[in-house]
Amino acid sequence: MTPTGRRGLAIIGGGKIGEALLSGLVRRGGPDGILVCERSPERAAQLAERYGVPAVDLADAAARARVLLLAVKPQDIGTLLDRLADVVDEGHLVVSVAAGVTTRRIEDALPEGTPVVRVMPNTPALVDEGMSVLSAGAHAGEEHLDEAEALLAAVGQVRRVPEDQQDAVTALSGSGPAYFFYLVEAMVDAGILLGLPRALAADLIVQTALGSAVMMRESGEHPVQLREAVTSPGGTTIAAVRELERHGVRAALIAAIEAAHARSVELGRTKGTGTS
Repeated sequence: MTPTGRRGLAIIGGGKIGEALLSGLVRRGGPDGILVCERSPERAAQLAERYGVPAVDLADAAARARVLLLAVKPQDIGTLLDRLADVVDEGHLVVSVAAGVTTRRIEDALPEGTPVVRVMPNTPALVDEGMSVLSAGAHAGEEHLDEAEALLAAVGQVRRVPEDQQDAVTALSGSGPAYFFYLVEAMVDAGILLGLPRALAADLIVQTALGSAVMMRESGEHPVQLREAVTSPGGTTIAAVRELERHGVRAALIAAIEAAHARSVELGRTKGTGTS
């Protein structure tokens, strides 16, 4: 029987993505009703102090919170599910942000009928600009997706997809911030090579990246149209684009995202150790 007094949310796992979600949720709605569960006592104490939320053990989290957000690394999910099996029931909603881990794998480890929603968020949730993508498990209905969407909407945009698209989502938006940071790092280095101070080069590129993203979102134009609007015949931009094409940057990005997709699929099939 589901305890009637159970309410709120427990974030299980205090790593980068767990903290990103915790930070955004507290910033938007305050700490009330949020618990954090972290196996490292030092890290748990740090999160509790930083965000004003109680740090509890797993059994207490399951007893007090109806929604359990699993924010552990894929290689740690098996151990967590073994521990959750004894404290979770069909009255919980389990929301997993573990990359590559299928709802089927989670459902098989938990009591029959437990609703599970799989989510792929990303770290811009730290600044309320996250991109989260949801998929329902076998026992999760529209009301569960609505609840998970409302939770993640506090820290950015949310989309729903069939679960067989989640590995592609992981490769594109889950890992996506790293690709942009990598490009910005290279562009800042280029500015330094050309004689600009590092701070100035960083300011120029960060604002350019931000402005370009807003233009894409608000103009509704295709990236090709926006790029062509900057590319004058015989000018500086076309010279740069020619070098990007000559060095295979487009092909390298596609290959990188394909590699991330393959790793996401691999993580979902592996129950042992690995790296995310």
